[in-house]
Amino acid sequence: MLLAFLRWDMDPVIFSLGPVQLRWYGLLFASGFLIGYSVVQWMYRQEGKPEKDLDTLCVTLVLGTIVGARLGHCLFYEPAKYLADPLSILKVWEGGLASHGGVIGNLLALWWYARKRPDQPYIWLLDRVCVPTALTACFIRLGNFFNSEIVGKVTDVPWAIIFVRNSRPPVMEPRHPAQLYEAACYFGVFLLLLWMYRRKKAATPHGLLIGLFMVLVFAARFAIEYVKEPQIEALRDASLSMGQWLSLPAIAFGIWLIVRSRRAVPTP
Repeated sequence: MLLAFLRWDMDPVIFSLGPVQLRWYGLLFASGFLIGYSVVQWMYRQEGKPEKDLDTLCVTLVLGTIVGARLGHCLFYEPAKYLADPLSILKVWEGGLASHGGVIGNLLALWWYARKRPDQPYIWLLDRVCVPTALTACFIRLGNFFNSEIVGKVTDVPWAIIFVRNSRPPVMEPRHPAQLYEAACYFGVFLLLLWMYRRKKAATPHGLLIGLFMVLVFAARFAIEYVKEPQIEALRDASLSMGQWLSLPAIAFGIWLIVRSRRAVPTP
């Protein structure tokens, strides 16, 4: 019966050159930022903003994402482990990044960036950056798929996948491809936000795009958590997972931003 399901046994390493490895996850992560850079560059040209600031913006976002995602994983999912050995927090190559932490890191990084740039207000920046961020989130989940990590629960749906590298023979159980569910949702959010921006560009109400991003991305995350294996074993039987608890304030923040955008005046 198991032969009816797709068996996923992709090597997460594309190639190795001595101690240096190129992984699918890293390639997809970097691709998301590169494409995102092009999208924001196009937005800056549309609105006459200084393109010379983009390199600083990109570096700020990369650092905010990595630092925030790493600290988010360490503090939200394995606090006891990392507080007992704080130096291990620096071992990013061992894995462990949390999307909620990455969003918090981005919010703080953009606040720092916008302080000395009155022509690029904070909420204005969030509205623009959130569009390619949804695409990057899609790429990151595809990277998780190539790594055979963040897998779904055991199921018998026709599209279930056996993650060979995440299974222990002889038990090879078909699971929900939860990473692909999230990737598809985030790609849909990207297309919606891009379409909305193209309609009004500079006239887009402040806070509308970032509000929709927070609501749609984290509502999708909340729903898909029901078919994902828990990342914290102690919460396996809990009514809500850690990812769901962290998504609730993000959704509430997004709703507040959408309501606020109805009164916002776009920056010319």
